Amino acid sequence: MATLYVVATPIGNLDDISFRAVAILKNVDLIACEDTRVTKRLLDHYQINTATISYHQHSGQAKTDRITQFLQEGKNVAVVSDAGTPGISDPGNKLVAAAVTVGAKVEPIPGPSALAAALSVAGLSTDRFIFLGFIPHKKGRQTLVKEIVEAKQTMIFYESVHRIEKTLHQLAEAGLNRHVVICRELTKKFETIYRGHINQVMAELNKDEVKGEFVVVIDGK
Repeated sequence: MATLYVVATPIGNLDDISFRAVAILKNVDLIACEDTRVTKRLLDHYQINTATISYHQHSGQAKTDRITQFLQEGKNVAVVSDAGTPGISDPGNKLVAAAVTVGAKVEPIPGPSALAAALSVAGLSTDRFIFLGFIPHKKGRQTLVKEIVEAKQTMIFYESVHRIEKTLHQLAEAGLNRHVVICRELTKKFETIYRGHINQVMAELNKDEVKGEFVVVIDGK
């Protein structure tokens, strides 16, 4: 049986990839990509010519079966997300589960993760934390906001440019008055880290052109 490699790729800066990851991507028979167009930029940068196939949150069972069939035929496969580590707020975990079911070996190729990068520079307690991924747009959102406000441990989640200001306002209105660290565009040209009380951070964000992707880290109560 072949191997499914779970390969972490850069979250912005293309230099943030391991020698091992590059070697794996060059030598597998197939790369399953969240978006083949995004991954192509990385592959072109490192002159990797391996065949690719799309695999994302909307991929059905037929696509999963097709990829596991490659594994059953003895072909090695790498799975990558657009950025970071597959399976972290990403459907890669479903492919891993399917690979295990058919008896394939699953091997992690560790590397970049927006979650780990943000925690490493937050300066907040990291001995216990809760990662929420992307918080829901509607259903369950208010309940989760209350949980964040009352949490005793460090809370961390991802947020998009379209909802970051709304989310911060909702947290403030719900009574959050603790230290917040917001990382924007980590490892990219316009990387910015905002620190301070939630009202201070919102004021700083309002001064800047709000764009990019955000990781929010909130001190425990």
